[in-house]
Amino acid sequence: MPVLQAIRRYPVKGMKPQQLEAAKVEQRGLAHDRRWLLVDASGRFISQREHARLALMEVDVTASGLRVQGPDVSPLSIKRPSSALPRRTVQIWDDTMEAVLADPEAHAWFSEVLGADCQLVYMDAAAVRPVDAAYAVRPSNEVSFADGYPVLLTTEASLADLNARLDTPVPMNRFRPNLVVADCAPFEEDTWQQIRIGEVLFHGVKPCARCVVTTIDQASGVAGKEPLRTLATFRKQGSKVYFGQNLIPDAPGTIRVGDTVEVVTRRERMVFEG
Repeated sequence: MPVLQAIRRYPVKGMKPQQLEAAKVEQRGLAHDRRWLLVDASGRFISQREHARLALMEVDVTASGLRVQGPDVSPLSIKRPSSALPRRTVQIWDDTMEAVLADPEAHAWFSEVLGADCQLVYMDAAAVRPVDAAYAVRPSNEVSFADGYPVLLTTEASLADLNARLDTPVPMNRFRPNLVVADCAPFEEDTWQQIRIGEVLFHGVKPCARCVVTTIDQASGVAGKEPLRTLATFRKQGSKVYFGQNLIPDAPGTIRVGDTVEVVTRRERMVFEG
């Protein structure tokens, strides 16, 4: 039976994950996952697509906010801003919302690290971002600053299948999942319509379309061509290639590494080209 092998959260979008043994699942995703975001001067989100150096930045969640550090820079502690502090409009893909601005010290620190003017913002309770209505389980579904859905799941078997096709294998961190599952068949997750992990029922709403971030070595920040080139030979539909499953939690609860992944309902597998 499938089992939850790893839990990862990404406090600041685009930066290194934290490995967890247990996590609280909230409506927007794992607690503290992608609640912070860097934006450019226009308010548009910044990710590894524009600044691969983000892959090298380490983040710890603290009682008061965050502690960030990276190569050749002094660590910085950032206080979680009060909802009463100034806000600004931010854009992530086609969504816009009002997020809370962090301290000016954080803006200056990240601007120096990236070599570009930017600001750090925080998603508080008032910064509501609905899930795409075409895939939402209910109208109230929300998402953090993740690309589109609250939780991303991948499996070890699917990665092994992909790596068997590559000249040089890639690690799971290329796909930046929240949950990694072991002991299932390759790409079995394509068929998972509902799964239960620990206290949480998850709805599998769509396979995850992948982007150029998967080609960035998360240890060096250097980009290549794989695994997108190979994924396109057997996991392509239209102009997109897919790896992993997007999930929406049905209700809050706790999950732990080692939890059984119970497949509650299944759906037909997506048909891919190649």
